[in-house]
Amino acid sequence: MQLYPLSFRPVLVPKPWGGRKIANLGRDLSGFDTPIGESWELVDLPGRSSVVAHGPLAGQSLHEILTSDRAAVMGDVRLTAEGGFPLLIKYLDARENLSIQVHPDVAHAAANPGVRSKTEALYVLEAEPNAVVYRGIKPGVSPRQFRHDIDSGAVVQDMIQVPAKAGQCLFLPGGTCHAYGAGICGVEIQTPGDTTYRLYDWGRTDRDLHIDDAMACIDFEARTFPAAERRTHVAGVFTTMSKVCTCDSFTVEKVRMVEEYGQEIPYDRPAVWVVLEGSGVVTGSPAGVDVAFKRGDVLLLPACLHDAAVRIHTNTVWLDVQFPRVGTDILLA
Repeated sequence: MQLYPLSFRPVLVPKPWGGRKIANLGRDLSGFDTPIGESWELVDLPGRSSVVAHGPLAGQSLHEILTSDRAAVMGDVRLTAEGGFPLLIKYLDARENLSIQVHPDVAHAAANPGVRSKTEALYVLEAEPNAVVYRGIKPGVSPRQFRHDIDSGAVVQDMIQVPAKAGQCLFLPGGTCHAYGAGICGVEIQTPGDTTYRLYDWGRTDRDLHIDDAMACIDFEARTFPAAERRTHVAGVFTTMSKVCTCDSFTVEKVRMVEEYGQEIPYDRPAVWVVLEGSGVVTGSPAGVDVAFKRGDVLLLPACLHDAAVRIHTNTVWLDVQFPRVGTDILLA
C-alpha cells in the first residue's frame, strides 16, 4: 500500500456542555442545532474508526489501512489489544463545566474485564478569564469525606483548581479525578479508552452518575504537576521544539517553524501533527501525494515516510505527538 500523510473526516459529537467554537477550527457545524462539545479527529475504537478524507485512500477507514499494512503505518509501535491505533485525538469546546469524572488507570482496568483505562493530556487553545481545570483532590481529603461531599453536593470544594491559560498542557493520568471548567477550548490527546465514571454533573439530571465505580478507581494521593513549559531543544533561528508532555503512552512537542523554511522529516515511527497556526505542505511520500496543511488540520504521518520533507508557507506552530521508545517519567508544562 502506497501511503502519505493522512487526514480524516472529523466526527462531531454533541454534548450538553458544548458550544460552537470548534467551527473556528474549520469544522462545519451548520447541520447541528445542538451544542457540539467534541470533534474526534483521529480514532480507532471497535465500531468507530476514522475515515480518510483526501487522496487515493479517501473513504477507507484507519482500521482498514492498519489491517492491510500495519508495519507501513506503525513501524515497531504496537497496536491496541483490539488491533487499533493506540491514540485518540479530539478537539474540545467546553462552553459549560464538564462533569467531575475519573477514568480508570491500567491496574483498575486489568482487574475489571470490559473496563478500559485512559490517560490523557489537555493542550489549552483558548481560555476565557477565570476559567479553571479541576485536577485532583486536595491533600487531606479522605475517601470518606469525599463521598460525603459528593452526596451533599459540596464536592467542588474538595477539588484542586488550576487556572487555565492558552498554551499550557495539563496531564491527566488514569485515576485522576478531574473536570474541564467552562470557557476552555483545547486539544485532547489520549489513549483510546472509553470508560468514564461521572460523579458530579453540576445539577444536570439527564445523564447517569457512576459514583461507586468512580470511588473504586480514584487516586487520592496528592500529585505534583510542573507548571512551566520546559524548552528542551532550540535548533536555530528557523525552528524550535518545546517538549510539553512526556509519559509512558505518548510524547507531545510544540514545534515552531518560520515562513519558507523546509527540512526533511524521515520517520520510522508514526507521528500525529495538530496544526495550531500557519500553513505548509508535506512532500516526498511513497504515494507521491503532496499534502497541504493549515491551522486546525490533524495529520497522521505514517512510519514509512523515509524521504518526506516539510515546507512551511507561513509561520507555523504544531503539536507533534509521538510514541516514546522507552518508559519515562512525566514531564510536562
